[in-house]
Amino acid sequence: MGAILFNVTTAALMVMAVNCGLGVVGRGTLRSRPLPWAAIALTAVAVGGVLLQLVWSGAMDALDADPAKSGWWREYTSVFMQNGGLFGGLWNLVTLAAVAALAQWYWGGPLTLAFFLAGIVLPGRIDTLLGLGDGPSSDPRNFAGSSGATYFLGATLALALLARTRLPKEIALAAGVPVLGLAMWLAQDNGHGLVSVYGFALAAAAWAIRRQVRPAAGRTA
Repeated sequence: MGAILFNVTTAALMVMAVNCGLGVVGRGTLRSRPLPWAAIALTAVAVGGVLLQLVWSGAMDALDADPAKSGWWREYTSVFMQNGGLFGGLWNLVTLAAVAALAQWYWGGPLTLAFFLAGIVLPGRIDTLLGLGDGPSSDPRNFAGSSGATYFLGATLALALLARTRLPKEIALAAGVPVLGLAMWLAQDNGHGLVSVYGFALAAAAWAIRRQVRPAAGRTA
């Protein structure tokens, strides 16, 4: 029962983040949007990682983020390895493609890639700083998988919606992402929830900086 609840809440958090993205970019505008090159690139690398696992039995051992193994590259390559079985791997690929596309249409390609990279490198370091875990062991990837960085990126869409809407339903949806994320962490030790809180907080800082820079640029134009 506990595992079912864990999976249900994890899926619900992602559905909320995706709906935030749809709300912030406009559901009726998707067909007219340009190709999200950053999302395509990230998804292509993730698919390439799965294909590599299929043809090379040693891929996981060589590229995962097991802290017992040496290799600076593991922190980055492990994101594109999948260890959740067929369903888990497909979920990770589909959600990565969807979230990254929505993020690019709102934040732009470079900032989307920056947020995704932050979702790789920041959670473990913040956990260590706050005393919440011993490095990668608290990462929802369990040493491999793209879900941690994807949930981090998805939470940035919740902040984007919260920052621009006045509709009560949308406010509740957007604010619900970090609230549910924190509840998942406290009740389930679910790392997907904690990285979502981190992504929401980083996006809040980026949005505030962006808001300050744009008026300043307008005044000097």
